[in-house]
Amino acid sequence: MARTRPAPAPFDPRSTTRPDEVLLRHYLFQSACSGPLFPIFFIGQYCRYVSLRYRFDDEGVWMAWGVLFKKEINLAYRRIQDINVTRGLIQRWLGLATVSVQTASGNSSAEMRIEGVLDADGLRDFLYTKMRGARGLDEEHAAHHPEAGDELLGLLTDIRDGVAALRERVETLEARP
Repeated sequence: MARTRPAPAPFDPRSTTRPDEVLLRHYLFQSACSGPLFPIFFIGQYCRYVSLRYRFDDEGVWMAWGVLFKKEINLAYRRIQDINVTRGLIQRWLGLATVSVQTASGNSSAEMRIEGVLDADGLRDFLYTKMRGARGLDEEHAAHHPEAGDELLGLLTDIRDGVAALRERVETLEARP
């Protein structure tokens, strides 16, 4: 009889503060691949798991980990450029994924790698919504201040008409013998 795993609960940003315990099993499998160095790698991964914290608020994403050397990353939604979800073989088997968040920092690697969230697709959708919402602030400003859009449209129309008149003059001068 096939064992079925219950579907993950939908992603709730307010209640997601720690990775799921399945991530510890993933770290165990990763460490087991190191052979005789298993204890060293597993202790490092275990410390990461125990200290890993997340916070998703209205301004951005905060992530912290570390026992001896604490590392914190605070990323504003407006800085997010790209979001990738990757699932390795063991991650798929365990129902996990890694959500990589990239910014325009000039670094080719991800700024933040969120692990241990069972609903990675829900997290990705949440981040995309927040990212677009942060970028939509300019559109919201334009919606509340339509006169700024009218001024810009008038200016662009004047520029277009000026370029057309200049083009006609140049063509007239070129047509003279």
